Amino acid sequence: QLQLVESGGGLVQPGGSLRLSCTASEGTLENFAIEWFRQAPGKEREGLTCISATGDSTNFRDRAQFLRGRFAISRDNTRNTVDLQMNDLKPEDTAVYYCAAVSSFPVYADRVQCLLPEGMHYWGKGTLVTVSS
Repeated sequence: QLQLVESGGGLVQPGGSLRLSCTASEGTLENFAIEWFRQAPGKEREGLTCISATGDSTNFRDRAQFLRGRFAISRDNTRNTVDLQMNDLKPEDTAVYYCAAVSSFPVYADRVQCLLPEGMHYWGKGTLVTVSS
């Protein structure tokens, strides 16, 4: 069993940065591949970026490729955390951010392929990020 907990959300001004963390209150993350999702008010949950269990492969969802250069996923299995660094935040980044876990992601061209929400097995409850002046 795995219970995920997100932290690090809050209110930030446009152009600011936040670092979200995903940890396991029960179980250990090192055996799981992790993806970050977000859900803005009135919108569907969308996948952003994912990382393999070992941390040697990361990717963005196709529709989230525009986040490259602003968002970055990383993990430290010694600390049992997966982080999402978010820079140059914009009001449209306002959403509840979730981390989710699955045993592994499919690999194509030596790169993990992030999954749709339905493909993930464990979810945290989310952390709210509000970007506003």
